[in-house]
Amino acid sequence: MPIEAVIYDMDGVLVDSEVYWDKCRVQFARDRGKTWTDDMQRQAMGRSTVGWAGVMRDRLQLEESIDDIIAEMKARVIAQYEARMPTRPGALESVQQMKTRFRVGLASGSPTDIIQAVMRITGLDKVFETMIYGDEIPRGKPAPDIYLEAMKQLGATPRVSLGIEDSANGLRSLKAAGMLAVAAPSPDYPLPDEVLALADAHISSLEDFNIDLIRRLERQNA
Repeated sequence: MPIEAVIYDMDGVLVDSEVYWDKCRVQFARDRGKTWTDDMQRQAMGRSTVGWAGVMRDRLQLEESIDDIIAEMKARVIAQYEARMPTRPGALESVQQMKTRFRVGLASGSPTDIIQAVMRITGLDKVFETMIYGDEIPRGKPAPDIYLEAMKQLGATPRVSLGIEDSANGLRSLKAAGMLAVAAPSPDYPLPDEVLALADAHISSLEDFNIDLIRRLERQNA
């Protein structure tokens, strides 16, 4: 069936923000005399706000509350965004192009105020028809809930919906929701082959996420 809805993740897809999140977590841990590792970062990627904060508290063995961890991390990351918004090459153009043919939405596990900051700075708040915030959905990725809600608000079903993700948890969320999935990992955080195998297509640049790709996927899944 023809695709009707295209739903984007944000961190790592539209903005190459995992570098910022990693940097802020490294600094957060260092300020407490601890070390944040690449393995910890991969475990936190793609999760809901409460989910990644729980990873930080558990892996860093912190006594601070989840709310305190979230508040400090949000402040650190927003300060980075205000200084420089790291949009991935072709990302904003991709959304604008998809908007001409499909219903477009955002389904991000990031905190609401971080999503709103990115949308405001990039102007995408005027493009997306719906934006689902991670801290409004009880079960975060890899559960399908955030994508199910996005499709509901767009009036679309999984059979005619496609999503784009950069993380293992995100791709698992898309497939659990029954959608076509495009893997677009950030160059700094490549995905292992077994995770890429979940995707219906794999791209290395958002410049390749275009209408021609959607049409190819439609033919492959006809």
